[in-house]
Amino acid sequence: MRMERLIVPVVVGLALVWAVAQYAASLLFERELLRTLNDLEARGELVVEREDVERGWLSSSGRVLIAPLLGDGWQLAFTYTARHGVLSTRLDGEIQPTLGPAQRRLFGDALPSTAPRWHARYQTLGGALKGSVGLSPFVVRQGQRELDFQGGQVTFGGEYGDWWLRARLKPLRLTDGVVTLEAGPASLESRYAYTADAHHFTQHDLLRLDRVSWSQPDLELDGSELVYRSRMQLDDSELLIDGELNLGEVLAADQVLLTGGATAQFSRVDAEALRTLLRRLREEVMTGGSDTPTPRQLIERLEPEFKALLQDSPRLDVTAVALDSPMLGLSAQGEGALIFDPRRLDELSVSRLDDPAEQARWRSRLDGDFVWREVPTVVALWLGLPLDTRELAVDVVRGKVRVNGRPLPPLWR
Repeated sequence: MRMERLIVPVVVGLALVWAVAQYAASLLFERELLRTLNDLEARGELVVEREDVERGWLSSSGRVLIAPLLGDGWQLAFTYTARHGVLSTRLDGEIQPTLGPAQRRLFGDALPSTAPRWHARYQTLGGALKGSVGLSPFVVRQGQRELDFQGGQVTFGGEYGDWWLRARLKPLRLTDGVVTLEAGPASLESRYAYTADAHHFTQHDLLRLDRVSWSQPDLELDGSELVYRSRMQLDDSELLIDGELNLGEVLAADQVLLTGGATAQFSRVDAEALRTLLRRLREEVMTGGSDTPTPRQLIERLEPEFKALLQDSPRLDVTAVALDSPMLGLSAQGEGALIFDPRRLDELSVSRLDDPAEQARWRSRLDGDFVWREVPTVVALWLGLPLDTRELAVDVVRGKVRVNGRPLPPLWR
């Protein structure tokens, strides 16, 4: 009898512990999901909403809508069903992008393929998530045109403040009569790390295209190992973007038409001004209701915020260019920089940039220089320079371009 009297309280106690742990797991999942979606929206360029939300301590479900802050060109909707466990939560759902103001479904309407499903597992204690999405193959035909996509796989994961994504896409072929474009396999690796409310963030992206080819009766191009790397960083002082492009080799008629690459950096965009602009932009769009302002109206209302981005003298640095064309006997080796003069910003107008006179005023704020070494003879001839010229010094002074001390001649006569 003593043993029986002990068993019942133990079983009840264990059941209570399990129930409390189960309930806590569902609360932790809900908290992390809400915090992640809020921070995704806090970056500024997206609107994130949740609907059809059902919360439970054994399972929960809902639908998340992601759309650009400006425009109605696309929307990404995904459903989720979460089955909560004490140690982990299993998730699955469907992803359905839509296109245009009519919200035409990408999968099912535009493409003859079912909407992809996603699966993930969330670790309750560590707060880590890992999941995947499978992309099914499809073929689209329209007259002489055909698009053949062989499928792919996307994996994603991370934890609050540090997320990653990897995509592996199989080859794609686009045919239009006798013209064919083939691309792939391709891969994308991306990592996004941020602080609360995305006040600071760093995003790294690596895009690799193993092969791309273009074929038509009078021309065949074949490229391999095309790689693009980028880093975008927002800190206390500035927004900075680094980019690097490597072309691998582009072949024509079994000869190397182009090889090499280039690196560049865009910097000194005022960070606090950017945060203010995004906040004001969201206020204007979200409070407009059915009377959403046009792009021109937005620019006119936010003219001071747009100009404030330029107060630290933004600059574009082309840190290295190394391009060669053995087939044509041409090369480009050099570097340079272009800087914006932010003085007297009140004399400039963002909303009137479609006016040629206003465009000229903006160009007059540009200063910089670029050096091109190992200049081909044909380029010197084209620019009217001595044929033995081997280096070009390109200077930009108040928007006017000079080459080796001479005004830039018309490039097309």
